[in-house]
Amino acid sequence: MKDKIKTPYYLIYKNKLLKNLKKIEYVRKLSGAKVLLALKCFSTWSVFNLISKYMDGTTSSSFYEAKLGYDKFGKETHIFSVAFSKREINLLKELNGNKIIFNSISQLNMFYNKVKHFEIGVRINPGISYSSFNIADPARQFSRLGIVSKKSIKYIINKINGLMFHYNCENDNFTKFSEMLNEIELKYFDILNEKRIKWVSLGGGISFTNNQYPINKFCKKLKEFSKKYDVQIYLEPGEAVVLNSCELVTTVLDIVENIKKIAIVDASVEAHMLDLLIYRVCAEIRTKPGNNEYIIAGRSCLAGDVFGEYHLLNKLKIGSIIRFTNAASYTMVKKNWFNGVSMPSIVVKELNGQIRLIKDFVYNDFLKNLS
Repeated sequence: MKDKIKTPYYLIYKNKLLKNLKKIEYVRKLSGAKVLLALKCFSTWSVFNLISKYMDGTTSSSFYEAKLGYDKFGKETHIFSVAFSKREINLLKELNGNKIIFNSISQLNMFYNKVKHFEIGVRINPGISYSSFNIADPARQFSRLGIVSKKSIKYIINKINGLMFHYNCENDNFTKFSEMLNEIELKYFDILNEKRIKWVSLGGGISFTNNQYPINKFCKKLKEFSKKYDVQIYLEPGEAVVLNSCELVTTVLDIVENIKKIAIVDASVEAHMLDLLIYRVCAEIRTKPGNNEYIIAGRSCLAGDVFGEYHLLNKLKIGSIIRFTNAASYTMVKKNWFNGVSMPSIVVKELNGQIRLIKDFVYNDFLKNLS
């Protein structure tokens, strides 16, 4: 079946996904934390049937994501938005109560009477964070993400029963995670001890499914925090769920030379792996290293549509297959129709080895995306 699927396509390996999910299940059991899939990172609902067996629900950044999680994933649905519109708040009644988290006190006060049947939380900006990229740093200077004033939280404490501290981005350093959590405890000790506070979300961005991550220490830290303040801990991983579980499979269409050899594939960084451009990093590639140097580039007209520069064992030719790895997080959720470049299909390799084409995009999808 795989040989009949035309490139480009995203290939999701359920066995690799399962490896991450079993680590998540271990964390849930050992720490007592509940773990939610962050749909902003990965929302390919065709594999929710597997993911939902090992997780407690979903967390969202908009009404549409929340409804997708509610309809296709089930279990708990946490609803967050940097700013809700009145229309979205009116639509939330479809989701039957779950948890809603406000980014500001003004939004909480504005919509409280309409959502008080939900469990309500607020996002707090603790002023500390871990991120290698300023663009993704939740506590960057002038950040709009979360409530900064500790004093103001006390005025609305009777309206909430949960807190969210989202202050990590690709944090694979347990010591840093632990130190920052200690700082949060010191700063918000009195609020955490409020009897009304029943749950605390520590957000996502913690790379605890990495092979070298000290997962037992992580679980111990979470359990101690939960017990100390008598709260339910929530984690909201995205990349940690889908780490190394997907490839973007492409074909070389042409090879040109401009001092260096440049292989052009039938996909696009701009359209299909946008985060590479945003964060200015190279795509990971599945191949053995060698002495054959190539720039591998996308087929859009953007001059900087480049996957990266590589030293390959084998020479490339027109028709060569190139597999970009770790292609699940922030790819399918950000794909777009720039240049009208063919949208990669979505393909799943089942646990029994069967290859299944989930979605094949055609001209009509491009047409309907416009107006």
